[in-house]
Amino acid sequence: MIKEFRLPDLGEGLTESEIVAWKVAVGDTVALNQVIAEVETAKAVVELPSPYAGVIAKLHEQPGTVVEVGSPIVSFELPGSDDDGSSDGGAGAGAGAGARASGATGGATSSELGQAGSAEGAETTEAKRIPTLVGYGADVEKGGRPARRRRTLPAGYQSGPSAAAGGAKGAQSETPASAPAPVTAPAHVTTPAPVAAERPRSTPPVRKLAKDLGVELTGITGTGRGGLIVREDVLAAAALSADSNVSDFAPEGVTDVAAPAGAGRETRTPIKGVRKHTAAAMVASAFTAPHVSEFLTIDVTPTMELLAKLKAARAYAGYRLTPLTLVAKALCIAAARQPSVNSRWDEAAGEIVTMNYINLGIAAATPRGLMVPNIKDAQGLSLMELSTALTELTDTARAGKTTPAALGGGTISITNIGVFGIDAGTPILNPGEAAILAMGAVRRQPWEFNGGIALRQVMTLSLSFDHRLVDGEQGSRFLADIGAILAEPGMVLTMI
Repeated sequence: MIKEFRLPDLGEGLTESEIVAWKVAVGDTVALNQVIAEVETAKAVVELPSPYAGVIAKLHEQPGTVVEVGSPIVSFELPGSDDDGSSDGGAGAGAGAGARASGATGGATSSELGQAGSAEGAETTEAKRIPTLVGYGADVEKGGRPARRRRTLPAGYQSGPSAAAGGAKGAQSETPASAPAPVTAPAHVTTPAPVAAERPRSTPPVRKLAKDLGVELTGITGTGRGGLIVREDVLAAAALSADSNVSDFAPEGVTDVAAPAGAGRETRTPIKGVRKHTAAAMVASAFTAPHVSEFLTIDVTPTMELLAKLKAARAYAGYRLTPLTLVAKALCIAAARQPSVNSRWDEAAGEIVTMNYINLGIAAATPRGLMVPNIKDAQGLSLMELSTALTELTDTARAGKTTPAALGGGTISITNIGVFGIDAGTPILNPGEAAILAMGAVRRQPWEFNGGIALRQVMTLSLSFDHRLVDGEQGSRFLADIGAILAEPGMVLTMI
């Protein structure tokens, strides 16, 4: 039997994705949930697991092709059936689709078997169930086996169109909504009592990463939508900060792509993926939110001295502390004193929404373009935890593995232009956020100190904010608070 697999909605309601690379070829035998392709959305590269165990019959699209959600991308030849090759109709097809009955069925046709399977009380019908990809749809077992645990889709996951499914009793077809929700148990299974220890919710690639790193998922609190454990959570638990080799000043890592030998006078690059999404977002932000920018130049010598002491302290051994770590901590403290910088404009509801949490975005220049993944609930992290989170974010972004969940939900951002040797700039707001802070390069230069002139380490901070949400006084006080903390770290004692 040939089953088509259609490109699902990989999150955030995206309508198309690009096939980056196939991990399989025609004729390969694949297992359920084996990664078969890398797909690039407007936000991230996603590993696509197989919804079937079988043989690759056809690859419908080539790498580099942009495919609309719901279009077939790969066909599987499934064993154990002489069906006529009906299409799956989408990633969310029910577990009983195409199942063949055996046993005391006589010469019943497929249609009759489908009717018998849906009829109440047809206990003699047995079905060969085609396994369902975890996260794409309901996994329904024949009655008599223990009910499987309830499953919830990954953040933003939505399947394609669903084909009609016929089969044995209890087989169902479900197409999950874009918002995560627990999968309803089959009708023939009595809802069990709450189970105390349920396997943590995650996707197959995340579980494989956890296994490779030796991380137990049971001890991890998911930061994805609905508590889903995402890649970033696993990397944080593995404490990968000690292995990071990124510049001390920022997580940004830029890989320049050289022009091929013999290239002409012009090189044309298709506008797609992250670049297309970023361009649209920046234009929308620039022409929607009235930007105001302010600048503050400060002597950060005390902060750099503190940083040197922390790096030498035994308690911080193995933690990667950078100026960005301290700036991020200062921002969280200052934002608590000026809540308007951590708010958003809800046009539809006619409301200003002020968040009592900080999802701190860190602008990262990656080989795929500019991204702003964020650290969830950064306001509650210690300096050590913030260091670990920044290192994890860095490693993930540089590897091109940042997930849509990590890119969504940001409330305020930092961009480190100092890593490029730039002193100041006028950053554009990340869409939906009220403020963004740019930290410039730390330079040794003559500065007034104790009534004289001395060589000091100086930095310029640039703040852009949405004037609909933040008044000039509030923005100025926020920037001044950050500057006061960096100029004299002891000042934080007067602010908390």
